[in-house]
Order: sequence, then structure tokens, then C-alpha cells
Amino acid sequence: MKKLLLLLILISNFAFAQMPNISNVWLNNSKPYVGTIGNHKEVIKLKIEISEQDKKKDQEYFVSGYSVVENNHSKFEGKFKITKYKDTKNKGVVYGDYELAEEVKGKHSGIFTGKFIYTFKWNKATEKIESQNIELMGDWKSYDKTLNFKTHLKNQ
Repeated sequence: MKKLLLLLILISNFAFAQMPNISNVWLNNSKPYVGTIGNHKEVIKLKIEISEQDKKKDQEYFVSGYSVVENNHSKFEGKFKITKYKDTKNKGVVYGDYELAEEVKGKHSGIFTGKFIYTFKWNKATEKIESQNIELMGDWKSYDKTLNFKTHLKNQ
């Protein structure tokens, strides 16, 4: 009976565990994510200005901001969804998916989709993150389905 009770307590702890709010991570210290888009490796910048944790789905984050490629500047909204987390002694890795939908304004607007990896080192003495890397790998597809480009961005 005691073993069954202990098992039920452990299961309930996992079922009701709250994901810590890491919405500030996606803001990237107010710096843009920088990378490339397309076959010609054009420079792209994504700047996230708002990041909020979903209250009901605590592993999802609503984000909004803007993208810049050459002279093309577009606002976007979307989400980051955590799918997996690995933790070692002093390093953490968070995996997930993202989807960012730009405002519809012609041929050069579309949707970014892909995977992200967030790695960080944890200093136990100071209880702070010492270094963090965020990498976004995916695709951008125009709304009219005529353009489809690979994207790769990193935080600065």
C-alpha cells in the first residue's frame, strides 16, 4: 500500500509540474537573431520584441517581432514550443519547434517554420546562466507558395 501511495505521489508531481517561465530567453537581450536565408545566403535578422509563456500550455511561448531581409521589413507573430529538455551537471539543452507568421504584404511575406536548440551553461555557485546559444533551423515559405528558402539563424 505504501509503495502504491508513493507511486501515485510521484506520478502526480510529474503530471502537475510547471515549466519554469523562460520567456526572457527568446528576447535575446534585445538583440536580433542573425543568419542566412536562401541559396545565395542573404543576411536575415529576426528581432523578437514580445515573448510570453502560454498559461495553459506552459511549454509554449507566444512571440512577436519583425524580420529584415535587405529592404524587406515584416512584422510577425508566432510561437516557440518546447518538445524536449536534457540536463547534465552544468549544461542544459532545450529542443523545440517554432512557427512565425509574417503579416501578409505581397510576394515577400510568408511563414518561418523549423526546429530550435537552446543550450546554456549553469554556474551552480552564482546560480546564473553563464553562456547561452540559440539556433533556429528551418524554412521560410511565401504565402503564394512560389518561394521556399532554407533559413539558419543564431543569437548574438
